[in-house]
Amino acid sequence: MRVARGRALLTAGVLFIVAVALAVMLARRATDRPPPRPAAERPTLLVLTGLPLMFGEDFSVERNGSPALDALEKRYRVIPISVTDPAELAKGRLLMMAQPRAQPAEDLVALDAWVRGGGRVLLLADPMLEWPSERPLGDPLRAPRMFMDTGLLAHWGLRLDAPDERGASVLKLGGFDVLTVSPGQLSGGCDISPDRLVAQCRIGKGQASVVADADLLDADRLGSSAARNLDGLLAELESIEHRRFAKQQTYPQGRG
Repeated sequence: MRVARGRALLTAGVLFIVAVALAVMLARRATDRPPPRPAAERPTLLVLTGLPLMFGEDFSVERNGSPALDALEKRYRVIPISVTDPAELAKGRLLMMAQPRAQPAEDLVALDAWVRGGGRVLLLADPMLEWPSERPLGDPLRAPRMFMDTGLLAHWGLRLDAPDERGASVLKLGGFDVLTVSPGQLSGGCDISPDRLVAQCRIGKGQASVVADADLLDADRLGSSAARNLDGLLAELESIEHRRFAKQQTYPQGRG
């Protein structure tokens, strides 16, 4: 009897220690950010965007990088592209599209084929962009006010709706709390996060993560409440790199 009781107490003690260790590990992960990679180990990241992330709004010859670009370049070899034609997409297997300008139909076909062949894409598609601009409405160099969807999301089984109300919201991206501005809402056949900000889709041999906000990339302007925005961006990209879908897709639990 005493031996059995001793073994039970020992087992309970071991389980308690494991539980504490797991709690500590999870708490530590909640504050971790994806670390910089050595230059030789940085995979190629294609970037297509209508936002002033690379060159600023004047699009001068001199590159005027943003904090988002600085964060990306610590982990990736960033290659900007302007269209999703086969020649440009052949430069890499990982793509970030952030509020892109409308793509010609043939380039959307090429993008879909690239993903189905094994490409991985993070698409930030904002239905109500609040990013400030000095350029007048209608200026072709101004970032698109809404994601110019010409059927791509529906083809992937998704629907993107504009928000019912404008304003800031703290939502989850890559497991981090991120500050969004007038985010949209996603629905459809992919794996949709509980707050409807992120859809994770397996498309053929490839994968797509769609995020219904692009203002979160302007973390420097948004201030201290957006301190984890770029951490969430990097974590979502890292997840796309390594994600393996089970038969039953389940959106991963977030980190606070």
